[in-house]
Amino acid sequence: QVQLVESGGGLVQAGGSLRLSCAASSGSIFSLTEMRWYRQYPRKQRELLASVTRDGSTNYADSVKGRFTISTDNAKNTVYLQMNSLRPEDTAVYYCNALGPYPVRYRAYWGQGTQVTVSS
Repeated sequence: QVQLVESGGGLVQAGGSLRLSCAASSGSIFSLTEMRWYRQYPRKQRELLASVTRDGSTNYADSVKGRFTISTDNAKNTVYLQMNSLRPEDTAVYYCNALGPYPVRYRAYWGQGTQVTVSS
C-alpha cells in the first residue's frame, strides 16, 4: 500500500511559480509504474496534467506544456510538479496519483489534494 502526501499549494500572483511535492509516506515510488499530477475545478472531472514513468518518460497536457515540469527524486521518494508562469485559470485543487505495481498499472493511489490559487 502506497500513501501519498501532497504539499506546496497556496496563493500566488499571476506569472508566479509554485512547486508541488508528493511524498510517498509508505512504499517506494521506485516500485510504481507511473506517477501523475491531476487538477480538478469545482464540479468538473479531474484533468490529467503531467505524467512520468519509472524509466523517466514524461508527457504533458497541452494546457500546461512549456510551463509545468514533472520530476522525481527516488532518494526522497517524492514526485514534484514545478509550475511556472501561472495563470488565474490554473486555480484548482491539484492531486498526485500513482499507478502500479511496476511494471503494470493494476492499482491506483491518490493524495488528498492541495489547493492552488492564482490571483490576477
